[in-house]
Amino acid sequence: MNSNTQNTHLLASKKLIGSVISIGKDCATVKLTITNDMIVDTYNLSHGSFVFGLADYAAMVAVNKPTVVLGKATTKFLKPVVLNDEVTAVATLSDNSNGKKVIVTVDVKNQKNELVFEGEFVCFILEKHILED
Repeated sequence: MNSNTQNTHLLASKKLIGSVISIGKDCATVKLTITNDMIVDTYNLSHGSFVFGLADYAAMVAVNKPTVVLGKATTKFLKPVVLNDEVTAVATLSDNSNGKKVIVTVDVKNQKNELVFEGEFVCFILEKHILED
């Protein structure tokens, strides 16, 4: 469904949602380091939106079509993510039989290889960019 060249979300912030590590056939890996800007309290807990953003970005890159958008996500936050954690999202297409609707599963692990997040992302490949007239 895709190539090894990134074709979507080309302007995504590496600082906020991660850096693409690899793109394979129907899969992608994206990595993010949790920084001070992502912390919400004195325990150094990261806001969940950054891990969600990482997982969403990995799903989009796994689909790797310029007009892919997220329609729905079912997610579980399994362990806390804290300052300086290095979290890696692995996204795999689990159902792309429809052609326009693609289901992607994403697992996010920390640097200790502990599963911290898992999700199922329902993505849609549109005929044209969602903001295009």
